[in-house]
Amino acid sequence: MRDEMADYAYALGWSAVRHMPEPVAREIFMLIADRAWHRRGRGVRRLESNLRRVVGDGPSEEELRELSRRGMRSYLRYWLESFRLPSMGRERILSGMHITGVDALYKDLDDGRGVIAALPHMGNWDHAGAWIALSGTPFTTVMERLKPESLYDRFVAYRAGLGMEVLPASGGGDVFGTLTERLADARLVCLVADRDLTATGVEVEFFGRTAKMPAGPAALALRTGAALRPVTLWYEGDDWCVRVHDEIPVPGEGARDDRIHAMTQSLAHTFAQGVAAHPEDWHMLQRVWVEDL
Repeated sequence: MRDEMADYAYALGWSAVRHMPEPVAREIFMLIADRAWHRRGRGVRRLESNLRRVVGDGPSEEELRELSRRGMRSYLRYWLESFRLPSMGRERILSGMHITGVDALYKDLDDGRGVIAALPHMGNWDHAGAWIALSGTPFTTVMERLKPESLYDRFVAYRAGLGMEVLPASGGGDVFGTLTERLADARLVCLVADRDLTATGVEVEFFGRTAKMPAGPAALALRTGAALRPVTLWYEGDDWCVRVHDEIPVPGEGARDDRIHAMTQSLAHTFAQGVAAHPEDWHMLQRVWVEDL
């Protein structure tokens, strides 16, 4: 019954929220964010614990609470925009995006080289995906399976409708092999990579503590020679901002695991810079650090 209700709620979001006047929908979602923040349930407490590690001991508890309030509003903005994105006009999607560093990514693709764009859970990665697809660059991504299956199917259909090829993280065959093929064909692969969901994650230093991040992006770059480029995202006013960072090079020497670790650590370092600059737009309401697992 719980799974059925979740599926119904998302179906209602996609069918109803996209047809509301935007100011009305935004007001509703901000009220939901504020209510959740005031209740300070498990997700909000986890967000505040994560944010404390980002900002350190300097800010007071009151300042941390205000930061988490902005974080919840940013998080609900992501969901609001995700529900409305399929009906958002092409011009709004393209004109509202401010992106830097993308020319280097395009050059890699034009030169016949695959690119792995590795992202944290920041800003609106679905909007960024819609922007790059509408700009003429198809790409492949991986999505964790959700329950119920009908809910997962809705998400896949939604993202496919935006121009993304979506592979299931499990139960869908050789995902690593498929990504390798896409990169060998000089395609773009986009992976959310700031939280490990498997037992094969790499331990890295992240804001002074040990966290686990997926080995996949670095392993793909090592296997295929594709460019591994971190990407960070945030909001500015009503618009969306993205920065494509410099490529993380493959170390020239060392064992395979050591090179993967070094590259994943570089990825974590770049993510940390982006999160520190825009902590309210890091939508991390789950455990990240090893000591919390």
